[in-house]
Parts: sequence; structure tokens; C-alpha cells
Amino acid sequence: MKVFEVRKDRLDETRMVQRDFPSIGDGEVLLSVDRYAFTANNITYAVFGEAMHYWDFFPAQEEGWGIVPVWGFADVVASRCEGIEPGERFYGYYPMASHVKVRPGRVGKSGFSDVSAHRRELPEVYNRYTRTSADPAYREALEAQQMLYRPLFMTSFLLDDFLAEADFFGAREAVLTSASSKTAFGLAFLLNRNRKPGIEIRGLTSPSNLDFVNGLGCYDTVHPYEAIHELPGEHRTLLVDFAGNTDLRRAIHEHYGESLAYSCSVGASHWDQAAGGGELPGPKPTLFFAPSWVEKRMKDWGPGGIEQRVSAAWQAFLEASRDWLEIREASGDEALDRAYQRTLAGDMPPGVGQIVVMA
Repeated sequence: MKVFEVRKDRLDETRMVQRDFPSIGDGEVLLSVDRYAFTANNITYAVFGEAMHYWDFFPAQEEGWGIVPVWGFADVVASRCEGIEPGERFYGYYPMASHVKVRPGRVGKSGFSDVSAHRRELPEVYNRYTRTSADPAYREALEAQQMLYRPLFMTSFLLDDFLAEADFFGAREAVLTSASSKTAFGLAFLLNRNRKPGIEIRGLTSPSNLDFVNGLGCYDTVHPYEAIHELPGEHRTLLVDFAGNTDLRRAIHEHYGESLAYSCSVGASHWDQAAGGGELPGPKPTLFFAPSWVEKRMKDWGPGGIEQRVSAAWQAFLEASRDWLEIREASGDEALDRAYQRTLAGDMPPGVGQIVVMA
């Protein structure tokens, strides 16, 4: 089996290694990873690999190296677990590898959870695998969209729900950085769809992405990063920071000062500029950790509550995003590394969805 690994302390250093196929024991399943999406979200997993335990899902065998998690589809090639048969297809959280061994638990019609010892203490949202034959939202022709958007859209949905419950922290404007990123414009779409009267949605992006972001139709106004000082600063404003660029965050905090009602940190699109930053004017940036909000809503809404609400929003988003995406496939070791390096460097056009084909 093949495994794509990256240096934890130098994310631009990669290698493809060969491992023996793992043997499976009673209660275990071997999955062949067919295809997966690779986006800036996966770079965020690597950036926060230690702090948020993303490296722990699929540990590398050598110290200092890590395996970046991805969202995709895999097929069962061998099973010694009752209720799971060879040939079945599952959507979920996989390593950048050709195969992965799991220990299914809580097996049901919809799928299973991996209860392997090293994953038991990790967030359940990442351990759940969905059987495509029982997923009402699954469409074979839309697998690429599901891989690219669905995990990011879940974060967008949870953010929208979190902000609504907090009554937008009393803000009249929402500023979203890295406005061309999929999680950001997913949130902008939902804020637009569920808009509270009087809330303005502003996007910040690089000059090269202005036309793309304007074309989405999700933002009331779109501005280049260089124009932060031109934004109106007199209204209570909410910052949702998807970029993770400390200089950018400081510029926004200094511009709005005490008018900044809340500062929410989500991703690290500008991963190489994410460290440090020191004290900032206004509220302290607070990390939004989606799995924690999932756990809260699972308790609040009961079984199936999240899935039902997300499904309705997801279908509306898919319809709206039909013309936004150009899908590109990478197959082979060299193509995979090029796709990884381009995404790491922030060189992937915002309208491109990168799919890695393992077969």
C-alpha cells in the first residue's frame, strides 16, 4: 500500500512510502481509498495537527512525519466485521493513502464509527463513515461536490448556527476573510439565506480573486485586503477569520478597535503567516472548533437532528453552487504532490476543486 507523508515541522517536505498491507483480525475491515478531495481545509489540518490532534487519526510510523486526513470515498476490500460486506462504498475521513484498516463499532444501516483504540478519544464527527447505499443525500454523479464541499459546508452550517444563537454578538456587519475559500462562501451563502434584518456581509480577499468572489453573489460587498482602512468602522462588526494571517487580523482589529464585537478564528488559509501576533485591540480572537458545537447540537436536537437540518441547507447550497466549480483530477504520485504543493502555496484558483484519484 502507498502512503503520502509530510514533515510535521516542514509542510513542504513530502514523500510517498510503501508499506505492507495490514492484516485484519476479527471485527476489522480493510478499505481501499478510491478518491478524495484536497483543499486548503486539509492544509489547516496539517497546521493544527499537533494542537488539535489531527495527526493522531492516522499515525505515521516514523517520528516527525505525519499523514494529512482527507474526506473521500473508499470501498471495502476485506471484512471480518458482521454487517459490513466487501464491495460496499463509504464516505468519510481517510488518510492520504491507498488503504486503511478500521475497527467498526455502532454498525447500523447508515454506516459505522471507527472505534480503533487510537481514535476512541478523538471527535466522533471524524470517526463516522457513511454507507453510500443508505445516504439519502448521496448522488454518484455528485461525489466530487460532496468531497469538496460537504465537510466544509458542515463547518459553515455550524458557524451560521453558532452566530445566530449568539445573536451575532450584537453586530450589524460580518466581515469574512479569505472570502474565496469554500468554508467562507458557504457561510456567506447561509448568512444570506438566513439573514437577520440589518446584517451586512462583507468579504475580504486578494485582488486576483475579486471577480470570482463578486460572482458568487453571497456577499453584499467584496474588498481587497489592501482596502481594509476604507471599510466603515462605526458599526458593531463581527470578524470571522478564515485566513489565519496575523498581520491581516491585526490590521482588522486596529481598524475596528472597540467596534469589533467578536473575533472568530476558523481556518488557516495563510498557514505560513499564522503564528504569533501578540495582543490585539478589541476582543481576543476565539477559535471555533466545529466538533464541540456538533456535540452540543447532538444533545440539543437529538438523533438525526443535525443531519435533517444540514441536508436541507446542503441541497440549497448545491443548487446555488452549480456554476462555481471546475473539477480537476490528479492521478499518480507526481500529480498528487503537485496538487499538494500548489494548495500549500495558495496557488490553486478558488473556482477549482481538486480531486485525487488513487486507482
